Amino acid sequence: MAKDVKPTRKNLMQIEDRIELSERGHDTLEKKRDGLIMEFMDILDQAQDVRDDLDDSYDRAQEAINMARAMEGDVAVRGAAAALKEHPELTTQSKNIMGVVVPQIDSTGVKKSLDERGYGVMGTSARIDEAADAYEELIENIILAAEVETAMKKMLEEIETTKRRVNALEFKLLPDLHDNKEYIEQKLEEQEREEIFRMKKIKAKKEEEEDAIAAEEAEKSDAERLTADD
Repeated sequence: MAKDVKPTRKNLMQIEDRIELSERGHDTLEKKRDGLIMEFMDILDQAQDVRDDLDDSYDRAQEAINMARAMEGDVAVRGAAAALKEHPELTTQSKNIMGVVVPQIDSTGVKKSLDERGYGVMGTSARIDEAADAYEELIENIILAAEVETAMKKMLEEIETTKRRVNALEFKLLPDLHDNKEYIEQKLEEQEREEIFRMKKIKAKKEEEEDAIAAEEAEKSDAERLTADD
C-alpha cells in the first residue's frame, strides 16, 4: 500500500493528520466498547435473576394449574379462563444505553383483582384463584424477560460492531498509515541526501571553475609582468 503513495511533504502532513484522527477515534471506540461491556454485564446479571424468577414462576404456575384441574376439573378451569373479558395491553417505548436503543415494555391489565377476572367468585374455588395469580405473575415475568433478553441482544450486537471497528483501526488502518508515513519519511530523507550531495557537487565544481579562472588570471598576470620587464 505504501508504494501507491507519492512521497511528498503534503501527503506526509495529510497522513499525520489521519493518524491523529484515527488514534482519537480508536481511543473513543475503546472507551465505548469498555462501557458497553460493563453495561452488558449489568444487564446479564439482571437477566440471570429474571430467568431464575421466570423458571420459578413457571413451576408455580404449572403446579397451581395442575392442582386446580385435579380439584375442580378441566371444565371448571377452562370456563374460568374463558370468562376473562379484558386482556393485558403492552406498550413499547425505547431507552438509550450508551447510544444503543433498547426496548422498554410496559404492561397494563396483567394483574387483576378477583372481580376483574370475569368469573363468578362464588362459582370457583381458591385453587382456580391461585392458578390465576400464578399465571399472571408468570406473564409479568415473561414480559420482563422479553425486554431484558432483547436489550442483551442489541447490546451484544453493538459490542461486536464496536469491537470490529476497534480492530480495524488497530490492526489494519493505523498500521497501514504508519507504514505510509515511514515510507514517505524514508523517501524524503533519500531525496534530501541526494539534494545535499548534488549541491555539494555543484559547489565543488564551481570552486574548481573559480580556482581554474583564478589560476588562468594569475598566469596571464605573470606573463604580462614578464613582458613588461623585457
